[in-house]
Amino acid sequence: MRHFTIHHDGVTIPVSRGGHGRPLVLCPGLNSTQAHLHELAGLLRRDHDVVTFDIRGHGLASAADRYSFEAFLSDLAAVMAELELLSPMLVGYSLGADLAVHHASRHPGAVAGLVLIDGANPTPEPFITEAVLPQFRAMWEELAAQQETERGTARQVLLTGRQILDLNLEIDAIRSGILDRYRKIDRPIHMIMSTAMAGEEHAQSFNLNWRAGVERLVREQPHITTSWLDADHQLVFTHAQEIARIIRDARTMEG
Repeated sequence: MRHFTIHHDGVTIPVSRGGHGRPLVLCPGLNSTQAHLHELAGLLRRDHDVVTFDIRGHGLASAADRYSFEAFLSDLAAVMAELELLSPMLVGYSLGADLAVHHASRHPGAVAGLVLIDGANPTPEPFITEAVLPQFRAMWEELAAQQETERGTARQVLLTGRQILDLNLEIDAIRSGILDRYRKIDRPIHMIMSTAMAGEEHAQSFNLNWRAGVERLVREQPHITTSWLDADHQLVFTHAQEIARIIRDARTMEG
């Protein structure tokens, strides 16, 4: 395993690379780190040359003076530019899936294909409405408080509850226009989605909105293939073996 750092835009991005086979870049999501994705990355390394990294303010990456979608996208772009991989598969989880779609749409031919895990979903309705805003605000304030216990570790997240909320509002807005991004990608795309993204209890409307987004996408882009896992948004942690198998068997991803 090789470990190194990339310096760009005033931040330090830690990168790890190891394994054998076709190149694969694994992009984490908001509130997730290389350490969180350790099991999935290890499984993928059995037949891929896997690159993992931390986005700014997460894990062993340094803090930043700004946290925005474009800032995180620049972190992914810096990693891709530094490695100069020949047509890697780009796998993204949650926010990482959105970053993967935007990167691929801006850099035609740069990747062999995309695997999108529970993200980059053109949902018909935004997730965070005025009615549920207080609920989400409280949830992310609680999450940020819990994350204080992991400060100084490879699993740390330096963002405040307000920053997490603002980013989720921004992601909602970005997903409202993500269909345009998909139209610019001519590479195979496979989506691995959770059936109960928001959990089972009191979340039916969120889960229906999630499924409706994928159905909307596939209607417009019928070449996009989809796997549904009986899981919530933590699927990348709870179903790592199944996700690795799906990625391994996704022959449509061959460049």
